[in-house]
Amino acid sequence: MGITLTGFRRIPLGTWPTLLQEAPRLSEMIGRRVLIKRDDVGELGLAGNKVRKLEFLLGDAAETGADTVITLGALQSNHARLTAAAAARLGLRCELVLYRSVPRSGAAYEESGNMLLDRLFGAVVHTRATRAEAESFAEELAEKRRAAGRNALVIPVGGSNGLGSLGYVAAAAEIEAQLRERRIEQARIIAPLGSCGTAAGLVVGGSQLPWSFDFPCVRAAAEPSRADLSQMISQTADVLGIEAPSMEKVQVTDRTLGAGYGQPTEGVWQALRTIAGREGVVLDPVYTGKAAHHLLTATEFEPDVPIVFVHTGGASGLFGYAPEATRSLAPNE
Repeated sequence: MGITLTGFRRIPLGTWPTLLQEAPRLSEMIGRRVLIKRDDVGELGLAGNKVRKLEFLLGDAAETGADTVITLGALQSNHARLTAAAAARLGLRCELVLYRSVPRSGAAYEESGNMLLDRLFGAVVHTRATRAEAESFAEELAEKRRAAGRNALVIPVGGSNGLGSLGYVAAAAEIEAQLRERRIEQARIIAPLGSCGTAAGLVVGGSQLPWSFDFPCVRAAAEPSRADLSQMISQTADVLGIEAPSMEKVQVTDRTLGAGYGQPTEGVWQALRTIAGREGVVLDPVYTGKAAHHLLTATEFEPDVPIVFVHTGGASGLFGYAPEATRSLAPNE
Protein backbone atom coordinates (compact mmCIF):
# COMPACT_ATOMS: atom_id res chain seq x y z
CA MET A 1 0.00 0.00 0.00
CA GLY A 2 1.34 3.43 -0.94
CA ILE A 3 1.63 6.47 1.30
CA THR A 4 -1.65 8.34 1.65
CA LEU A 5 -1.70 12.13 1.53
CA THR A 6 -5.44 12.62 1.91
CA GLY A 7 -5.09 14.10 5.39
CA PHE A 8 -3.23 17.15 4.10
CA ARG A 9 -4.82 20.19 2.54
CA ARG A 10 -3.53 20.65 -1.00
CA ILE A 11 -4.36 23.59 -3.25
CA PRO A 12 -4.37 22.55 -6.93
CA LEU A 13 -1.71 24.51 -8.80
CA GLY A 14 -0.64 21.99 -11.44
CA THR A 15 -2.03 19.39 -13.79
CA TRP A 16 -0.96 15.90 -12.82
CA PRO A 17 0.56 13.63 -13.88
CA THR A 18 3.24 15.43 -15.81
CA LEU A 19 4.60 13.65 -18.87
CA LEU A 20 7.16 10.88 -18.53
CA GLN A 21 8.89 11.30 -21.88
CA GLU A 22 11.04 8.76 -23.65
CA ALA A 23 14.39 10.17 -24.80
CA PRO A 24 15.38 7.84 -27.66
CA ARG A 25 18.26 9.81 -29.17
CA LEU A 26 19.78 10.51 -25.75
CA SER A 27 19.30 6.84 -24.82
CA GLU A 28 21.08 5.76 -28.00
CA MET A 29 23.95 8.11 -27.25
CA ILE A 30 24.66 6.87 -23.72
CA GLY A 31 23.61 3.25 -24.22
CA ARG A 32 20.92 3.25 -21.52
CA ARG A 33 17.17 3.84 -21.67
CA VAL A 34 16.41 7.36 -20.41
CA LEU A 35 12.99 8.80 -19.61
CA ILE A 36 12.54 12.44 -18.65
CA LYS A 37 9.96 13.37 -16.03
CA ARG A 38 8.74 16.70 -17.38
CA ASP A 39 8.05 18.65 -14.21
CA ASP A 40 9.34 21.67 -16.10
CA VAL A 41 6.07 21.83 -18.05
CA GLY A 42 2.90 23.15 -16.48
CA GLU A 43 0.26 25.82 -16.34
CA LEU A 44 1.67 28.00 -13.56
CA GLY A 45 4.46 30.52 -13.91
CA LEU A 46 6.47 28.58 -16.52
CA ALA A 47 6.31 25.65 -14.06
CA GLY A 48 8.94 23.60 -12.29
CA ASN A 49 9.32 21.34 -9.29
CA LYS A 50 8.33 23.99 -6.74
CA VAL A 51 4.70 23.84 -7.88
CA ARG A 52 4.31 20.45 -6.21
CA LYS A 53 5.71 21.77 -2.92
CA LEU A 54 3.61 24.93 -3.02
CA GLU A 55 0.40 22.93 -3.33
CA PHE A 56 0.97 21.67 0.22
CA LEU A 57 2.67 24.77 1.65
CA LEU A 58 -0.06 27.11 0.43
CA GLY A 59 -2.71 24.60 1.40
CA ASP A 60 -1.39 24.90 4.94
CA ALA A 61 -1.30 28.69 4.57
CA ALA A 62 -4.98 28.66 3.59
CA GLU A 63 -5.77 26.68 6.75
CA THR A 64 -4.24 29.46 8.85
CA GLY A 65 -5.88 32.26 6.88
CA ALA A 66 -2.62 33.70 5.57
CA ASP A 67 -3.01 36.66 3.24
CA THR A 68 0.71 37.36 2.74
CA VAL A 69 3.50 34.97 1.81
CA ILE A 70 7.17 35.82 2.23
CA THR A 71 9.93 33.61 0.91
CA LEU A 72 13.64 33.65 0.21
CA GLY A 73 16.07 32.60 -2.46
CA ALA A 74 19.00 33.60 -4.61
CA LEU A 75 18.45 36.39 -7.15
CA GLN A 76 17.48 33.94 -9.90
CA SER A 77 15.46 31.66 -7.60
CA ASN A 78 12.95 29.41 -9.36
CA HIS A 79 11.14 28.92 -6.06
CA ALA A 80 10.70 32.68 -5.65
CA ARG A 81 9.31 32.96 -9.18
CA LEU A 82 6.79 30.19 -8.67
CA THR A 83 5.76 31.45 -5.22
CA ALA A 84 5.04 34.81 -6.83
CA ALA A 85 3.02 33.13 -9.59
CA ALA A 86 1.04 31.00 -7.13
CA ALA A 87 0.33 34.02 -4.93
CA ALA A 88 -0.93 35.92 -7.97
CA ARG A 89 -3.31 33.08 -8.81
CA LEU A 90 -4.59 32.84 -5.25
CA GLY A 91 -4.87 36.58 -4.61
CA LEU A 92 -2.17 36.68 -1.93
CA ARG A 93 0.37 39.40 -1.32
CA CYS A 94 3.86 38.10 -2.07
CA GLU A 95 7.17 39.50 -0.86
CA LEU A 96 10.48 38.01 -1.95
CA VAL A 97 13.74 38.45 -0.07
CA LEU A 98 16.48 37.61 -2.55
CA TYR A 99 20.16 37.39 -1.71
CA ARG A 100 23.32 37.78 -3.77
CA SER A 101 24.88 34.40 -3.07
CA VAL A 102 26.13 33.86 -6.62
CA PRO A 103 29.21 35.83 -7.77
CA ARG A 104 27.47 37.33 -10.77
CA SER A 105 26.31 40.80 -11.68
CA GLY A 106 25.16 42.74 -14.71
CA ALA A 107 21.80 43.47 -16.29
CA ALA A 108 21.13 39.92 -17.49
CA TYR A 109 21.53 38.34 -14.06
CA GLU A 110 19.98 41.16 -12.04
CA GLU A 111 17.09 42.19 -14.28
CA SER A 112 16.09 39.38 -16.65
CA GLY A 113 15.12 35.72 -16.26
CA ASN A 114 13.37 34.99 -13.00
CA MET A 115 14.01 38.51 -11.68
CA LEU A 116 11.86 39.91 -14.47
CA LEU A 117 9.15 37.31 -13.90
CA ASP A 118 9.02 37.97 -10.15
CA ARG A 119 7.98 41.52 -10.84
CA LEU A 120 5.67 40.52 -13.67
CA PHE A 121 3.72 38.36 -11.20
CA GLY A 122 3.39 41.36 -8.89
CA ALA A 123 5.78 40.38 -6.11
CA VAL A 124 7.48 42.99 -3.95
CA VAL A 125 11.20 42.26 -4.22
CA HIS A 126 13.75 43.00 -1.50
CA THR A 127 17.45 42.21 -1.90
CA ARG A 128 20.11 41.47 0.68
CA ALA A 129 23.78 40.58 0.42
CA THR A 130 23.76 37.18 2.14
CA ARG A 131 21.36 34.37 2.95
CA ALA A 132 21.77 35.01 6.69
CA GLU A 133 20.78 38.66 6.22
CA ALA A 134 17.83 37.61 4.06
CA GLU A 135 16.57 35.12 6.64
CA SER A 136 16.77 37.71 9.41
CA PHE A 137 15.06 40.35 7.27
CA ALA A 138 12.28 37.94 6.23
CA GLU A 139 11.36 37.30 9.86
CA GLU A 140 11.47 41.02 10.64
CA LEU A 141 9.31 41.69 7.61
CA ALA A 142 6.76 39.10 8.68
CA GLU A 143 6.52 40.66 12.15
CA LYS A 144 6.12 44.09 10.62
CA ARG A 145 3.31 42.89 8.36
CA ARG A 146 1.60 41.12 11.29
CA ALA A 147 1.81 44.30 13.36
CA ALA A 148 0.04 46.08 10.49
CA GLY A 149 -2.81 43.55 10.66
CA ARG A 150 -1.79 41.10 7.94
CA ASN A 151 -1.48 37.34 8.40
CA ALA A 152 2.00 36.71 7.05
CA LEU A 153 3.61 33.31 6.47
CA VAL A 154 7.33 32.76 5.81
CA ILE A 155 8.06 29.88 3.42
CA PRO A 156 11.60 28.47 3.67
CA VAL A 157 14.22 28.54 0.93
CA GLY A 158 13.18 26.26 -1.92
CA GLY A 159 9.88 25.49 -0.22
CA SER A 160 11.88 22.70 1.39
CA ASN A 161 10.59 21.36 4.67
CA GLY A 162 8.77 18.20 5.66
CA LEU A 163 5.44 19.52 4.44
CA GLY A 164 6.72 20.83 1.11
CA SER A 165 8.47 17.54 0.42
CA LEU A 166 5.09 15.82 0.28
CA GLY A 167 4.83 17.18 -3.26
CA TYR A 168 7.51 14.72 -4.30
CA VAL A 169 6.11 11.88 -2.25
CA ALA A 170 3.13 12.33 -4.57
CA ALA A 171 5.45 12.58 -7.58
CA ALA A 172 7.08 9.25 -6.70
CA ALA A 173 3.68 7.55 -6.84
CA GLU A 174 3.07 9.22 -10.19
CA ILE A 175 6.38 7.99 -11.59
CA GLU A 176 5.77 4.46 -10.29
CA ALA A 177 2.38 4.32 -12.04
CA GLN A 178 3.87 5.62 -15.30
CA LEU A 179 6.71 3.10 -15.19
CA ARG A 180 4.27 0.29 -14.43
CA GLU A 181 2.34 1.20 -17.58
CA ARG A 182 5.59 0.55 -19.48
CA ARG A 183 6.21 -2.66 -17.52
CA ILE A 184 9.26 -1.13 -15.86
CA GLU A 185 9.86 -2.01 -12.21
CA GLN A 186 13.50 -1.30 -11.48
CA ALA A 187 14.74 2.22 -12.17
CA ARG A 188 17.47 4.70 -11.30
CA ILE A 189 16.10 8.14 -10.40
CA ILE A 190 18.32 11.16 -11.08
CA ALA A 191 17.45 14.63 -9.79
CA PRO A 192 19.50 17.69 -8.78
CA LEU A 193 20.13 18.10 -5.05
CA GLY A 194 19.78 21.65 -3.74
CA SER A 195 17.58 22.48 -0.76
CA CYS A 196 16.74 18.73 -0.52
CA GLY A 197 12.92 18.84 -0.53
CA THR A 198 12.52 17.25 -3.96
CA ALA A 199 15.05 14.49 -3.26
CA ALA A 200 13.63 13.76 0.19
CA GLY A 201 10.13 13.36 -1.18
CA LEU A 202 11.33 11.01 -3.91
CA VAL A 203 13.23 8.84 -1.42
CA VAL A 204 10.34 8.67 1.04
CA GLY A 205 7.79 8.05 -1.71
CA GLY A 206 9.96 5.48 -3.51
CA SER A 207 11.50 3.75 -0.52
CA GLN A 208 9.49 0.52 -0.98
CA LEU A 209 10.17 0.33 -4.72
CA PRO A 210 13.11 -1.33 -6.51
CA TRP A 211 14.63 2.06 -7.26
CA SER A 212 18.05 3.58 -6.65
CA PHE A 213 18.64 7.30 -6.43
CA ASP A 214 21.38 9.56 -7.78
CA PHE A 215 21.43 13.13 -6.53
CA PRO A 216 24.15 15.36 -8.06
CA CYS A 217 24.82 18.29 -5.73
CA VAL A 218 24.13 21.80 -7.05
CA ARG A 219 24.47 23.82 -3.83
CA ALA A 220 27.10 22.31 -1.54
CA ALA A 221 29.64 19.50 -1.33
CA ALA A 222 28.54 15.88 -1.03
CA GLU A 223 29.09 15.30 2.69
CA PRO A 224 27.05 18.25 4.03
CA SER A 225 24.46 17.75 1.29
CA ARG A 226 23.98 14.12 2.28
CA ALA A 227 23.56 15.17 5.92
CA ASP A 228 20.99 17.81 4.91
CA LEU A 229 19.14 15.25 2.81
CA SER A 230 19.04 12.77 5.68
CA GLN A 231 17.55 15.46 7.93
CA MET A 232 14.94 16.40 5.31
CA ILE A 233 13.97 12.75 4.86
CA SER A 234 13.43 12.51 8.62
CA GLN A 235 11.32 15.69 8.61
CA THR A 236 9.18 14.36 5.77
CA ALA A 237 8.69 11.03 7.51
CA ASP A 238 7.75 12.85 10.73
CA VAL A 239 5.08 14.84 8.91
CA LEU A 240 3.66 11.57 7.58
CA GLY A 241 3.97 9.79 10.90
CA ILE A 242 6.11 6.99 9.48
CA GLU A 243 9.61 5.69 10.06
CA ALA A 244 12.29 7.43 8.03
CA PRO A 245 13.60 5.18 5.24
CA SER A 246 17.22 4.15 4.96
CA MET A 247 19.56 6.03 2.62
CA GLU A 248 21.17 2.76 1.56
CA LYS A 249 20.03 3.16 -2.06
CA VAL A 250 20.92 6.87 -2.24
CA GLN A 251 24.04 8.21 -3.92
CA VAL A 252 24.99 11.86 -3.40
CA THR A 253 27.80 13.17 -5.58
CA ASP A 254 29.45 16.55 -6.04
CA ARG A 255 31.42 15.44 -9.09
CA THR A 256 29.69 18.03 -11.32
CA LEU A 257 29.22 20.78 -8.71
CA GLY A 258 32.06 22.92 -10.00
CA ALA A 259 32.85 26.11 -8.10
CA GLY A 260 29.51 26.15 -6.32
CA TYR A 261 25.85 27.10 -6.52
CA GLY A 262 24.83 29.00 -9.62
CA GLN A 263 28.25 28.63 -11.23
CA PRO A 264 28.04 26.47 -14.36
CA THR A 265 31.04 24.64 -15.77
CA GLU A 266 31.90 23.95 -19.39
CA GLY A 267 30.54 20.46 -18.81
CA VAL A 268 27.20 21.97 -17.84
CA TRP A 269 27.00 24.05 -21.01
CA GLN A 270 27.86 20.97 -23.05
CA ALA A 271 25.11 19.03 -21.28
CA LEU A 272 22.59 21.77 -22.11
CA ARG A 273 23.68 21.66 -25.73
CA THR A 274 23.48 17.85 -25.86
CA ILE A 275 19.99 17.52 -24.33
CA ALA A 276 18.59 20.37 -26.41
CA GLY A 277 20.25 19.13 -29.59
CA ARG A 278 19.14 15.52 -29.19
CA GLU A 279 15.73 15.84 -27.52
CA GLY A 280 14.63 19.47 -27.97
CA VAL A 281 14.43 19.82 -24.18
CA VAL A 282 15.78 22.98 -22.51
CA LEU A 283 17.63 22.61 -19.21
CA ASP A 284 18.97 25.30 -16.90
CA PRO A 285 22.62 25.93 -15.91
CA VAL A 286 22.04 25.87 -12.14
CA TYR A 287 20.13 22.66 -11.39
CA THR A 288 19.25 20.35 -14.27
CA GLY A 289 22.39 21.22 -16.23
CA LYS A 290 24.60 19.88 -13.46
CA ALA A 291 22.39 16.80 -13.06
CA ALA A 292 22.55 16.20 -16.82
CA HIS A 293 26.33 16.57 -16.81
CA HIS A 294 26.36 13.76 -14.23
CA LEU A 295 23.98 11.67 -16.36
CA LEU A 296 26.14 12.06 -19.45
CA THR A 297 29.48 11.31 -17.80
CA ALA A 298 28.77 8.77 -15.04
CA THR A 299 30.17 5.30 -15.64
CA GLU A 300 28.60 3.34 -12.77
CA PHE A 301 25.06 2.97 -14.15
CA GLU A 302 23.73 -0.52 -14.82
CA PRO A 303 23.14 -0.77 -18.61
CA ASP A 304 19.86 -2.67 -18.26
CA VAL A 305 18.22 -0.40 -15.64
CA PRO A 306 16.19 2.50 -17.09
CA ILE A 307 17.01 6.00 -15.89
CA VAL A 308 14.34 8.51 -14.92
CA PHE A 309 15.77 12.02 -15.15
CA VAL A 310 13.58 14.40 -13.13
CA HIS A 311 13.47 17.72 -14.97
CA THR A 312 12.85 20.20 -12.18
CA GLY A 313 12.47 23.20 -14.48
CA GLY A 314 14.30 26.50 -14.26
CA ALA A 315 14.84 27.22 -17.96
CA SER A 316 13.65 30.80 -17.38
CA GLY A 317 16.76 31.33 -15.27
CA LEU A 318 18.88 30.55 -18.33
CA PHE A 319 18.26 34.08 -19.56
CA GLY A 320 19.99 35.45 -16.47
CA TYR A 321 23.14 33.78 -17.83
CA ALA A 322 22.67 35.07 -21.38
CA PRO A 323 26.16 36.56 -21.93
CA GLU A 324 27.94 33.43 -20.69
CA ALA A 325 25.47 31.16 -22.46
CA THR A 326 25.96 32.98 -25.74
CA ARG A 327 29.71 32.46 -25.52
CA SER A 328 29.55 28.86 -24.34
CA LEU A 329 26.80 27.73 -26.70
CA ALA A 330 28.09 29.43 -29.82
CA PRO A 331 27.72 27.14 -32.86
CA ASN A 332 30.69 24.97 -33.70
CA GLU A 333 32.44 26.17 -36.84
